[in-house]
Amino acid sequence: MQQTLTAKIRLYPTHEQIALFKAVTKEYQRLCNIVSQWYFDGYFNANQKVFQKDMYHYLRNESPKLNSQMVQSTYRTVKARYDTVRTQLYQHPYRYDTGLIDEKTGKHIWESIPRTLEWLWKPIHFKRPQADYVHGSNYSFVKERTMISLNVLGKRIKVPFKADYLEDLFATNAKLGTAKLVQLKKHWFLHVPVTIEVNEWKKICNQHIVGIDRGLRQIMTIYDEQGRTKFFNGKRVAYQRKKYAHLRKQLQAAGTKSAKRHLKRLAGRENRWMEDVNHRLSKTLVQHYGENTLFVLEVLTNVSFDEKNQSTRDRNRDLHSWSFYDLQVKLTYKAQAKQSQVLMVSAKYTSQRCPKCGQIRKENRNHALHRYDCAYCGFRTNDDRVGAMNLYELGKQYLAGNERPKFELNNVAD
Repeated sequence: MQQTLTAKIRLYPTHEQIALFKAVTKEYQRLCNIVSQWYFDGYFNANQKVFQKDMYHYLRNESPKLNSQMVQSTYRTVKARYDTVRTQLYQHPYRYDTGLIDEKTGKHIWESIPRTLEWLWKPIHFKRPQADYVHGSNYSFVKERTMISLNVLGKRIKVPFKADYLEDLFATNAKLGTAKLVQLKKHWFLHVPVTIEVNEWKKICNQHIVGIDRGLRQIMTIYDEQGRTKFFNGKRVAYQRKKYAHLRKQLQAAGTKSAKRHLKRLAGRENRWMEDVNHRLSKTLVQHYGENTLFVLEVLTNVSFDEKNQSTRDRNRDLHSWSFYDLQVKLTYKAQAKQSQVLMVSAKYTSQRCPKCGQIRKENRNHALHRYDCAYCGFRTNDDRVGAMNLYELGKQYLAGNERPKFELNNVAD
């Protein structure tokens, strides 16, 4: 199977090259907004052939210095953005109250309407300067892969870069896709999609099942087929988060120009720290279990963490400052590279179901003591461990042939 990663290549342009980068990214941004308006006015039905007929020559006259291939790329850039918005609208349908009351529950009846691009009132606006480069046409590696050759307005320049890890990718005959030139603060990066061939995970070859429960008190609690449980405590992470929050509060209270500069640097430092923690956690898991492993995670969308020992302000900050999705993404691509798989399952009842007898009772879980005590069979353990054990069970069901394993409220003890 193929796996696509994004290599973020740091560029080191001269002052003259920086001016050329700014010019080409702003011009590309301007043309994308023109194409976005055209795509919006055409009711989102235009394809590449229609673009070639209606817009290509107009844009070439509008921007004669921009490379012809990059003019063609504006359509693909715009269409990709609209496709992303289309998916987001579909995933979040419009819900409204019908005004009717359910006779059994006494609650209001709500209905959902799927949303399409027609719900947009105005075209998508590209706020950030950028430029897309096609490999081989607009960018290439030259001088024994020590520099990158890039098209700008009316010319082509060679820029040094730093990305030591690219040597391994070139050694695997990786396929490079359409790159994106962006500026992050004062630095310039070329984001290059890299597609490599990896061995595909197969159910029949699977050797390990690992249930992974994620939370705030315990960042991860894992349970495997050997009955082993491992806790990754979140105390140090929580302390670091609170430290960053305290520094932000002090700098925001100061309100000076210097404080604002420190706030920007602090934000970047915190993001890098969070990504590094998730990187190390996911790497540890993949290296420990090796190939042919099924990692089972719960979908955390609309899931609330009941941490009653925290204040409401602290709890909200923690939930919004810790990137559970980033950990999921990193574990997914690392697992695929090692011929393993990540399975996402419903989180429903995973913290309420007894792993031994299967009974589901909300009151069995004691949040204050972090305990789970089954009133039906007497099974007792840590409440986070229960979640990991239930996720492990869903992994077993998946390997047994159930493509969408989940727990139902149909076996409640009397």
